[in-house]
Order: sequence, then C-alpha cells, then structure tokens
Amino acid sequence: MTQASHEVTRKSPEESTDKSTQASPDVDEEILAADFDPQTATTEQWVEQLQGKDNEIAQLKDRFLRLGAEMENTRKRLERERSESIQYANEAVIRDLLQIVDNLERALEHAEKDGGSQGLAEGVSNTLKAFLDTLGRYGCLPFEAIGKTFDPNFHEAVMQEVSSQYPENTVIRELQKGYTLHSRLLRPSMVVVAKAGSGGETTPPKSKASRSEARKAG
Repeated sequence: MTQASHEVTRKSPEESTDKSTQASPDVDEEILAADFDPQTATTEQWVEQLQGKDNEIAQLKDRFLRLGAEMENTRKRLERERSESIQYANEAVIRDLLQIVDNLERALEHAEKDGGSQGLAEGVSNTLKAFLDTLGRYGCLPFEAIGKTFDPNFHEAVMQEVSSQYPENTVIRELQKGYTLHSRLLRPSMVVVAKAGSGGETTPPKSKASRSEARKAG
C-alpha cells in the first residue's frame, strides 16, 4: 500500500470554523445579520434582543389565540348547520301535508254548513285533529292571524276591505292558515286586511314585493 492511501486530509482552522458555524442549528440568522455577538454584547444589546423575542412571542400567542377562536367559531357553525339540516329535513314533506290539511278544513266547513251531515262533519273533524296533532309533534304549528296587525313576514294580503270592527292594516279574515316549523315560517297565511274608507268595497293589495323581500330576508 502506498503512503498516499494512509494520508488523512487535513483541513485548515478557517474551513472548520466556517462549516461548524453553518451546521449549528442554534445560531440565529437574525442575530448574525445584526452583528450580535453573545460573547461581547453589552447589557443594552441583550435587553434589545430579549425585547425583540418578547415581541415575537406576543405575536405568536396572539396568532394562536385568533386561530383557536376561528376554529371554535367554525365548529359551532358546522354544528348549527348540522342541527338545522336534521331539524328541517322533513320540511318538504310537511309542506305537502299541509295541502291535505287545507282540504280537510274545507271539507269540514262544507259539512258543517250541511245540517244533514253531522256524522261526516265529526269524522272529518277527528281526522283533521289527528293530522294537526301529528304535525305538532314534528314542530309544525299554525299561528293566529285574525285581529293581528298585518305583518309581511307572516301574512300574504290577498285583498283589502273596509271594516268598522277592526282598525286599518289589521287582518280581518284568514283565507288559508299559516304555519311555522320549529318557530321558522313554513307558509304564510293568506289574509284580508282592513283599510280606511267608506262603503263595503274590496281591493287587492297594491304589491306583494314587500312580502317576497321579507321571505328572502328571513
């Protein structure tokens, strides 16, 4: 074997120092950039460095708290949306069932006007009550309209009528019941609203734009 194969490559002190400095994970690049030497730094320089680190810690803490708050808000929002999706999952079915309720109410009204159909009226009334009780167990309830001040959020005015019994802008008749589902409007009630004037004329409402806008807002 030759002597060259046993030769150990020697490195200059400068090369060793440079590489050890580059490989050290404890060296702060910002400190090096600021020419901060821990061995020769003055008290004021140390205070300045510590204050800078305190500011960084405060910023990181603030960012952490903000992220935590955002995550909590997102969790609550998703939980609320999930709860509502379960709560209102049967909304379309209940809305269709209300048409059956309307038909039963009309049949009951007709049977009550016909004095010879007492048994029929009683049967329809019992069926209607069973339907309403079932809908109530699922959170679907009718709300009162007659005698209430007209509210475009809950009432749909079909016509206006002069009335000596009710003040202006008051619901005086209900043509179709309105319902809520878990306190949220499911269907507005179709109503006749009192207006100021003389005589017994009736007029359709001027516009339903406010009603549509109110439903979109809700």
